[in-house]
Amino acid sequence: MSHSGGKQGATFTNRLGFILASVGSAVGMGNIWMFPYRVSQYGGAAFLIVYFGFIFLFGWVGLSGEFALGRLTGTGPIGSYDYAMKSRGLRGGKVLGAIPMIGSLGIAVGYAVIVGWVLRYFAGSLTGSALSAQPEGYFDAITGSLGSWPWHVIVVVATGLILAAGVLKGIEKVSRVMMPTFFILFIGVAVWVFFLDGALAGYEYLLVPDWGQLLNPTTWVMAMGQAFFSLSITGSGMIIYGSYLSRKEDISASAMSTAVLDTCAALLAAFAIVPAVFAFGLPTNSGPSLLFITLPRVFAQMPGGQVVAVVFFLSIIFAGITSLVNMMEVCSEAVMRQFGWKRVPSVALVAAVVLAAGLFIEEKDRLDAWMDVISIYVVPCGALLGAVMIYWVLGPKKIDQELNLGRRRPVSRVTDFVARYVYVLLTAVVLVLSVVYQGIG
Repeated sequence: MSHSGGKQGATFTNRLGFILASVGSAVGMGNIWMFPYRVSQYGGAAFLIVYFGFIFLFGWVGLSGEFALGRLTGTGPIGSYDYAMKSRGLRGGKVLGAIPMIGSLGIAVGYAVIVGWVLRYFAGSLTGSALSAQPEGYFDAITGSLGSWPWHVIVVVATGLILAAGVLKGIEKVSRVMMPTFFILFIGVAVWVFFLDGALAGYEYLLVPDWGQLLNPTTWVMAMGQAFFSLSITGSGMIIYGSYLSRKEDISASAMSTAVLDTCAALLAAFAIVPAVFAFGLPTNSGPSLLFITLPRVFAQMPGGQVVAVVFFLSIIFAGITSLVNMMEVCSEAVMRQFGWKRVPSVALVAAVVLAAGLFIEEKDRLDAWMDVISIYVVPCGALLGAVMIYWVLGPKKIDQELNLGRRRPVSRVTDFVARYVYVLLTAVVLVLSVVYQGIG
């Protein structure tokens, strides 16, 4: 398929394949170990109202803008930013586009380590060892230096094989299997948890609104950060998926569908995790401790807990792999486009870099430091660059032409105003607050 940017490449079979791949990119650890905690800590239903508002805004103009830029140029951030800058007679687009690409690479390095932990917990759930051991000791053992390197290798190799198969046979085909399975498995866990004694207190904790939290600025900051990063608006990953979207598809509709399904995944995680934790009187903490210490304690006490643990960690593996596929595809595509390599050697190079760098940061303290630098500074900077490139450098007129393809009504002036003067400003605010709060996503 020919693109306006003069590139050619494969496209997703249809909108469903594209949406499932995009949802796979968006649904990740933030949905699992951060969203339930933030809902419960910042006002329950009151937090959700703010969160839904930001999800709508970022899906409406943020996600759709990145999809449109990718489809317009037919390439990832390096080529897309170069195209945008050249449309103004400017240079330096490739250098600027490398920033969000580095963000994707950096997150992929750390993410592969974490998914390796999840894979080991899945295996430990099958044998029962992850549930019979002391959770803190088990977690400390696998998060030491080279503590889980075989599982780490398996994750990177599996992701590389998916990418080596290409857009249709790899990314789309795997997403069509993994994402529906993720939802089915998580729904099963949530239903099981519903019948636990004491689970009702968890639902009340989640859903009974604390309206006073709406007066707390931190509630708004965390809701905005959670929504922004949950949708993977990073100036890179969604641009590359947009480059594989048919020009017949309605980008805006696809963006909103992606936002809705991502939100459903986050809510499922909250409804599965928080009531279960409450049922056994454990703290609703956030981060790795929730996933790898608190929940194994829950599963160990729960009737049928071993089966639930197996299903739970399998579903997280699916969410993690589909996110990792997107991150590594950004980098693989860049190698293909910039150096003229074929897909397989490009993917192999990226996988080797991700694995080699990851092996040095398997120890938890190193991983935490690495992910803080990438997620607090590099990724928000890339997201801001993407917003500026789309709505100020390239401009709404060019983007609107792309957005109008496949839709019945043309993009309104209201959309253009919100995109330029609200969304771009908020991406700058996200960057600043990410630094101030040392992470809001």
